[in-house]
Amino acid sequence: MAKIRKDKIWRWRCQWSIVTIAAIALIIYNAAANVWLLRPPSCPVHTTPSPTEPSTCEPCIDTAPNTALDDDPVGRIDLRLGRWDGSRSYKMFDYAAVGDMYAELSSNRHVTLATQSSIERLHELLRIAAHWSGPISVAVFVAGDELRLLRAFATWLFRCQPEVYSRLAIHVAMPAERPGVYGFVPSWNKDCSSRPLPGERRADTVAWRARHPYPQNHLRNLARRNCHTPYVFLVDVDIVPSKGMSEALDNFLATVPRCSLCAYVVPTYELDKRVANFPANKSELLRLSKNKLAIPFHRKVFIYNQYASNFSRWEASGGNESTETHISHNVTNFELLYEPFYVAPDTVPPHDERFLGYGFTRNTQVTSLLLWDKCKKKKKILVMNNVCEFTNIINKKHTQKLNKKHIFTLHITNVLENKKCEEMKKIEICVFL
Repeated sequence: MAKIRKDKIWRWRCQWSIVTIAAIALIIYNAAANVWLLRPPSCPVHTTPSPTEPSTCEPCIDTAPNTALDDDPVGRIDLRLGRWDGSRSYKMFDYAAVGDMYAELSSNRHVTLATQSSIERLHELLRIAAHWSGPISVAVFVAGDELRLLRAFATWLFRCQPEVYSRLAIHVAMPAERPGVYGFVPSWNKDCSSRPLPGERRADTVAWRARHPYPQNHLRNLARRNCHTPYVFLVDVDIVPSKGMSEALDNFLATVPRCSLCAYVVPTYELDKRVANFPANKSELLRLSKNKLAIPFHRKVFIYNQYASNFSRWEASGGNESTETHISHNVTNFELLYEPFYVAPDTVPPHDERFLGYGFTRNTQVTSLLLWDKCKKKKKILVMNNVCEFTNIINKKHTQKLNKKHIFTLHITNVLENKKCEEMKKIEICVFL
């Protein structure tokens, strides 16, 4: 009996010993597993190559650039953004499209050509770009479905005229009353054999544009404010600079002392429609002038527009002087309605955005510029030689009512004359030969 009891106790001890050993083993295993799982990760050792050690990575020159993001820059404008003008009548979008060379050219050149256009005249930008090799800042006015045409034109330039597109910065202005809409992009935007910007505007957009004035001064200021060179050459989109003018101005401005209060007037001529090509130099232009195929800008429409530049004196040299760009003469007979095209720092007065529509919008700015000088009792106006610009508008019909414009300009002048001299600055105006 005692032996049986002893065997039971032994078996019980053996069973509990096995259970205890298994439990201890399980505890040790869990502890080891926790230590292994919770250990900090080992940090890889980075060796810094010596300065003379060549890089083992080479640029990936085989990768084709992704043009999908570049050929439709206008399509990425967020129309909810932009900035308003002072009256909240127009919304502005800076740098809607920018060529890849615009910033570099702005750093290396002295002058940016600034211009403005509506969508139906924008194709004339190609004539300017063919003669001007420097940066170009262009402000475009669009209303309603015209935005889709600008979008297509920017894509067409990117694909078909990359050399022109690379030098451009395109800015957009649209009216609050009829903001731009993207709509359907026409197929010619990727067809280099097509003529860009055919007449595709909707009838209601054309009718709206006919009833509302064109905000020229808003656009001029928009184009000017986005120039980054020391000087700005502001022209209308139908004014074409003489070939090589960008380089000629660069050479001239690099040799003359820096003058932040100088403006250099560029003589402007109208060419007869029978003139097939722009004159290559001043001698050729004078030959056309002698044959009545070239006349000073707006001489038939409104003679005072360029009268103070004294074209007779400018032409008197006969084109026999130095081929280098230089100053021809001082403008001493300033007229109230003088509207020259000139090269100047962008510190000159802005264009008054209260005045809308066509005619005398530039005159108000030039008058402001000269009134600043008048208050300082000093005025010097010079004309430049061996650079000029042209437009093909002789024999065009002009429907402008000059009597109303004359009254309008007198009103503007009265406003400007009432300004205090303390608020004005001095400036010199020069005219190129």
